[in-house]
Amino acid sequence: MLCVNVKRLKLTYRFAIKYRLLIMQMILLSFIFITISPDMALCEERLSVKAKLANVRSSPKIDGEVLWKTEMYYPIIVLEKKDGWIKFKDFENDTGWILGTLVDKTPSVITLKDKCNVRKGPGQDQPLAFTVERGVPFKVLENKGEWVKVQHADGETGWIFKSLLW
Repeated sequence: MLCVNVKRLKLTYRFAIKYRLLIMQMILLSFIFITISPDMALCEERLSVKAKLANVRSSPKIDGEVLWKTEMYYPIIVLEKKDGWIKFKDFENDTGWILGTLVDKTPSVITLKDKCNVRKGPGQDQPLAFTVERGVPFKVLENKGEWVKVQHADGETGWIFKSLLW
């Protein structure tokens, strides 16, 4: 009888060890998946255009076709770096190449909706400062709850509700 109980204890002990190892492996795999997933914000490097006007090119070359032009504070997410150039995606998931010297880590946002109200203070009860269309980039000055204080390249400042921004 003592022999049977010892065998049961050994089986229970082995099961507990295997179960703990399985749980630890699952936790480790979850951590790895989260930290290396390219869609996770933690892995994305976000930059903004620092030049008053910058060309977005089709390839990482000075003579590459100009796809479009961006203005100061235009936010981008880095996809690749090559020979001083940065391949990026923007708020519309468009991609292009920009010279690395034309961007920096200034926090910036861009409007997602047509006719975004920019207010003089953080709140819907605050007076309207001005209105902007979709695709207008801003430098981030401050965050207060669900509101972001922004500055346009022309110097105008105000507060925009976070859900209207990328």
